[in-house]
This record gives sequence, structure tokens and C-alpha cells, in this order.
Amino acid sequence: MSRMQRLSCFLIRVHPFWIHLFYFLSISCFGFLALLVLKPKTASYDHFHPQNLDLFFTSVSAATVSSMSAVEMEAFSDPQLIVLSVLMFIGGEVFTSMVALQFRKFNLKFPDHKIASVPSDLEAKFDPPPPERLKYKSIKFLGFVVFGYLILFNFLGIVMVLIYLKLAPTARDVLKQKGLKTTTFSVFVVVSTFASCGFVPTNENMIVFRKNLGLLLVLIPQALLGNTLFPSCLRASIWGLGKVVKKKKLKIVGFLLENSEEIGFLHLLPKLDSWLLVGSVCGFVVVQVVAIGAMEWSSGALSGLNCGEKLVGILFLSVNSRHSGEAIVDLSILSPAILVLFAAMMYLPPYTSFMPIKIDEGDGRIKRAKFMDNFLFSQLFYLIMFVFIICVTERRNIKDDSLNFSLFNIIFEVISAYGNVGFSLGYSCKRQLYPSSVCVDKSFGFAGKWSDNGKLVLIVVMIFGRLKKFNMNKQRAWKLF
Repeated sequence: MSRMQRLSCFLIRVHPFWIHLFYFLSISCFGFLALLVLKPKTASYDHFHPQNLDLFFTSVSAATVSSMSAVEMEAFSDPQLIVLSVLMFIGGEVFTSMVALQFRKFNLKFPDHKIASVPSDLEAKFDPPPPERLKYKSIKFLGFVVFGYLILFNFLGIVMVLIYLKLAPTARDVLKQKGLKTTTFSVFVVVSTFASCGFVPTNENMIVFRKNLGLLLVLIPQALLGNTLFPSCLRASIWGLGKVVKKKKLKIVGFLLENSEEIGFLHLLPKLDSWLLVGSVCGFVVVQVVAIGAMEWSSGALSGLNCGEKLVGILFLSVNSRHSGEAIVDLSILSPAILVLFAAMMYLPPYTSFMPIKIDEGDGRIKRAKFMDNFLFSQLFYLIMFVFIICVTERRNIKDDSLNFSLFNIIFEVISAYGNVGFSLGYSCKRQLYPSSVCVDKSFGFAGKWSDNGKLVLIVVMIFGRLKKFNMNKQRAWKLF
């Protein structure tokens, strides 16, 4: 048996939670080292020396596609932005699900009980048993589909953003003023949006592009295709390929479409569930569009925009509130009711559906709980626990700066990190109870003003939130507690 096969066999026996945890910690560490070695932008940040913890925080935030920021984004140089782009790309759910499919495929080809008895000279000839052969081919085909889906939509998004920047001088002027290359910006923002990260290489996020309707309309589908609508669009892609593939592949396509649960791929839902997901996503967007339009249409948050710009901006906010986290307004000036609505949207799992899925009880036998099952609590319990710990670490700030460090602001930041969204209410020197002459407003998230201990806790929250799928009953994503 080759080393690669032995390694794969070992990984198959390990609980997926630990594999994912090791993966995200590893790429976060490599990302941190790369950011540390590469020099930041020198034009406006000659004396910029971020703390190592802030760089590690940024690396974890990119790898877990959380977009929580503790450093101004314009401080990063082009090479550092490329590093962050790579972290977001390989940390996104579509990419990680594709890697998981490869392990699933290998497990079918070399089952544990067979590998030990197969002589090394016969390994190349070993084939899965006939009942598993079709499943193996189907998963192999599915892996190619997911890979093509990932590359195609990222490529199309980058090309469309580049074309728009070519045709829109106002957007190009913004990039020129900020010293950003159009290619770097296009790759970064599309990868970030598709991966549902929400990082934008400008200090103001998407606020500086709030009037660039073409850019917002290009990014809205990217945010949906890479996250909340991924299962439905994946199924549609497989169905579409079934119309053009050769006859020998039709059996594989049919098996994938009719036996999605047997495949064991979280993102391939049955037909009914895919339609329900589309309806749920659209429903959540409509609710938010109506609520924001009703409460913020004439507010200061949308001032200076015409009717068309307001409609597109509200739609952009509504789509991004689920998991992408890009914003065209200062969230801190929105009404409390809208912020509560955003908090609820961030809390919802990405594939939340209105209709619960029936659970197959099988033969009704009670199985012994696995070791990891003993440590699974409700999502709300974890959020309360994290908020409690952060209230302890930030108790001095809460006492001395209670307007900025309000309980709601802390809860909002924790939910945003746990949902890997990236929305933040920020920090304002004007809200200080005891104004300080040395206080300077910075264009990074609220967490950037937290203590080192608080940032460490939020790092744990981002990683834990990225792995929360292991703490959810996949067949009851609608259950919130």
C-alpha cells in the first residue's frame, strides 16, 4: 500500500470534525506566516506595524470566511491580498466540500476491511464491490461537477467585474485613489463574495461602491451561488449536464439526482428540498427588503441615493446579511429593529428551510452514542457561553466605554463571527463616555478595539462557527434550538 493510501485510510478513521479543525488551523497558521513575512503597503502606512495577534486574527477570519477585521484592509499590499484571496478560496464551503468528496470516493474504492488484506501488487487491480461501483462512479462524477462549478462561477465573476471596471470610470477612480490594481481587486472581491467571506480590499467595505449598481448586481449572484443557493444550483447543474452528457453517463446522473441521501453529500439535496430551499432563501430576502425599505428608505443610511440605487443597495444588504457580510452602509446608524433582523438572519444556518424533512427511523433500534455526541449542545447555548466569556474579558471596556461596548454590540459581533458573516457595528470615538484626545476612528470592525483576550475568544468563535455543521442535525436544519 502506498503512503498516500495509508494516509487516506488513517484520515477515514478519524472523525471529520478533527480533520476540519486541523485543516482550518493549518491554513490559518500558514496564512499568518505569509502575512508576517510579506511587507504591508508603504504608500500611506509607512509606520504600520500590526500586532502578530491581529495578523493571525485576520488569517483565521479569511480561512473561516468570517471577514471579521482587526486591521484596516488598505494597509495590506498586493501580495498580502493574494494570500488572503487564497485563504478565502480554500476555506470556502464549496472548496472544502470538494475535498471531502475525494476522501469519500477513496473510502468507497478501498474500504477499511478490505485494504489490510489486499496485497500490494494487487492494489492497482482492486475494484469496489458491484453494489458500490455505481456509487463510486457517481461520487467521482460529482467531484468533477463541484470543481467545475467552483472554477466556472469564480472565473465568470472575475471577468464580469473586470469588464464593469473597464466601463465604469467612477469605480476605477476609487481604486486608483486607494492604490488598488483592478485585477487584484476583481479576483479578491469575487473570491471573497463567492466564498461568503465578505472581505473587501477597501477600508469602507462596499460603501465606496454604493452607487456602482453594475458591480453590486454582479456580486449579488456570487453571494447566492457560493452559499445559500449552492445545493439547489448544484442539483440544477447536474440536471443540466444530464441533457448533454453521453449516454453512458446518464445512469450516473440519474443515480445522483434520485439517490442524493445515499450519496451522503450534505450539499446535494433531494428535488423537493432544493425547491424549498430556493423558496426559503427568496422569502428571507423579500422579508428583509420590505423591512429595510419600510424603515430606512428616508433615513440617513441611504441618503444621497436615488430610487434605483436604494433598491439595489437594499437587495445587496438583504442577500449579504445571511453569510456574505458585505455592506453598502454604516450598519451602526441603522434602526435597532433592522439590526435585530440582521442578527436573526446571521444566526440561521445557510440551508434553513421552512418545511422540516421527515426523519427515517429505520428499524427503531437505539444506537450507542459516539464520543463526540456527548459534547453537542444547542447553538444558542454556545452563543450564550461565548458572549459570557467575552463580557468577562471586556469587563473594563464595558464599564468605561459602555456605549461602544454595549451588550447588544457584543452579541451582534459574536453572532456575526459565529455565523461567519462579518457584519460589524464598528467603533466610534464620538460614542465614548469619556472622550479621549488620542482616540482615532479606524476603518476596521468592532473587534479591532477588543482586548487581546477578547480577540482570542473571537478566533475560537470563528473557527467553531465554521465547524458548526458537525453540531447540527442535517435533516432538521430548520430547528434553531
